[in-house]
Amino acid sequence: MSKDPIDRTGLKRRFWEKKPLTELSEQEWEALCDGCGKCCLNKLEDEDTGEVALTRVACRLLDDSTCRCAQYDIRHHFIPECIVLKPDNLDTHAYWMPQTCAYRLLWEGKPLYDWHPLISGTAESVHEAGVSVRDMTVSEFETPIEEWEDHIIEEPI
Repeated sequence: MSKDPIDRTGLKRRFWEKKPLTELSEQEWEALCDGCGKCCLNKLEDEDTGEVALTRVACRLLDDSTCRCAQYDIRHHFIPECIVLKPDNLDTHAYWMPQTCAYRLLWEGKPLYDWHPLISGTAESVHEAGVSVRDMTVSEFETPIEEWEDHIIEEPI
């Protein structure tokens, strides 16, 4: 089992049920990330319906063995358009977030899944539950954009 790169120490039990998203500390906000890696998948949006589909085509910075950004702290040097998700911009970005994403779930008023690390107590639970992108992505460098539709995945995975 690998060490959790997200600091979840010292947090109040089930804090996300007691505080609005806008009142979370930075540590609490970051701890909501389940580490699935799906937000780092390229998405396709239907121009007519607005429906968003996840593809298994990953951002070039995603390490799909850990489901983490290989350059998280400096990712904007490489990917300037990478979104910094915050409570004050969640309403404009939640629609394209994965259906199992804690930020989206809480924004929609839904509970976290039992496999979420804040509930299970281990960062591996998201992988064990089969809802992460661990070892299932293809490279955006090696996959022409016109082939991305061939790599659409159904959610939740």
